[in-house]
Amino acid sequence: MTSSASSELERSPGSARAAFTDAALKDLWLEILKEIEPKLQRSQFITWFKDTALLGLEEGTLIVGLPLPMFLNWHMEHYRTMTMEIAQTFQPDVRQVVYKVDIALRDNPERSVNLLDYFPEQKRRKLPGKQEIKLAEGLVSKILNPRYSIDNFVVGGSNRLAHAACLSVSNQPGGKYNPLFLYGGVGLGKTHLLQGTGNAILKNMPKATVVYTTTEDFTNQVIEAIQHQKMEQLRKRYRLVDVLIIDDVQFLANKERTQEEFFHTFNALYEERKQVIISADRPPKELHLEDRLISRFERGMIADVSAPEYETRLAILTEKAQEYGIFLDQSVLQFIAEHVTQNVRELEGILMQAVALYELEQRMPTIKSIADIMRKLNKDPYIAEEKIGFDMPLKKQSTFQEVLEATSRYFSVSVQDMIGQSRVKEILLPRQVAMFLGKKYLRVSYVRMGEIFSNRDHTTVMNACEKIEQKLHNDPQLLREVRALEQELGFV
Repeated sequence: MTSSASSELERSPGSARAAFTDAALKDLWLEILKEIEPKLQRSQFITWFKDTALLGLEEGTLIVGLPLPMFLNWHMEHYRTMTMEIAQTFQPDVRQVVYKVDIALRDNPERSVNLLDYFPEQKRRKLPGKQEIKLAEGLVSKILNPRYSIDNFVVGGSNRLAHAACLSVSNQPGGKYNPLFLYGGVGLGKTHLLQGTGNAILKNMPKATVVYTTTEDFTNQVIEAIQHQKMEQLRKRYRLVDVLIIDDVQFLANKERTQEEFFHTFNALYEERKQVIISADRPPKELHLEDRLISRFERGMIADVSAPEYETRLAILTEKAQEYGIFLDQSVLQFIAEHVTQNVRELEGILMQAVALYELEQRMPTIKSIADIMRKLNKDPYIAEEKIGFDMPLKKQSTFQEVLEATSRYFSVSVQDMIGQSRVKEILLPRQVAMFLGKKYLRVSYVRMGEIFSNRDHTTVMNACEKIEQKLHNDPQLLREVRALEQELGFV
């Protein structure tokens, strides 16, 4: 930690513990970010750590602020352990990392670290106004979306072979599955697999030159090179690629000169055991391309990505709902999975409508509201009137352990911390909510509740329940959170 951060430690009057000033917290977070940055791709680092801040360090708990709710699950899953380990090198007493969403952090350099000031771009330059980067060798690649990974791709019978092939290629690019040809209709997950494979290769081989492009962009590059008589330079640049990922190759049809250049580029990379990954909307033999290109495509691994079956659709919805941080009744997810069958993109679109309903109108989605959304989008779910109602399948009575676990997941704190002695405010609220739900719906006595929560006095539990009851009348955010938990636990 910098000396300025150390010098700004101050003690509150009558308090035995040290508290950081805002400036010291910012300095400490900058030092942590300096250790995180080399471990990630630049696109991932900028995407997921932009507008973040260190909000506090209390009793061994590092409180990290995030600017958007969608950041929460991603940080908890991918960066929490790394952040804690690095923080411990500066503050050895750090025992856990908790996250707090604070939308006021967005574009607020007074509170958060301006990443571009402290971590200027070096080798790769983002082209202004485009979702592209220029590599050191002069190659242009579309930016790989850091949210696409092989690990978070939901696998089912419709895509199992394609996923396994991508996993193998990510571990051994240029190996036995070269080229890798994926085909399938629109919105089925081909782009997720392509970019996820590229991200995985870069994670394993950070110095590799990975180019992800579309057939349209490749064609435009060929046309521009012809116009400026720079074909030789273009060919040389592409020969430097370690992994070439090209999307929608079916659009090479009727572009003879582009097909010729792609053929020679493909051959050069293949002979040097460089990995080529291709996608199209149909298998190679059905493409209207030159026979020599089709022959090259069929030389490698061919895998289809077809429409997901019901179980896979339900799994995708469940994972996406968790990613968005919204607890939807299982019957609602089942209803969407049953009636939206064509592709994953459409599936996610309906789910996003449900999320918007929750966030903007503060209403938990129901089967009826989802059916209404589908009708507005001209996707008639064809359900009987009685099925559109609010009747839900009967659920078994939740236990208090399930209340603790659901509250733990929702507020991103551990059960152990909730029932423990810590009085950090990020843990205090979830603890009180769990007490409130246990008392209201499970009739757990104040005395028994006190025993569960580290032998607290029953009056402490009583006060906590009353405090939540009062807050629900004037705190809309807390009301939404408690209603979401009640829905998940089947209390309402």
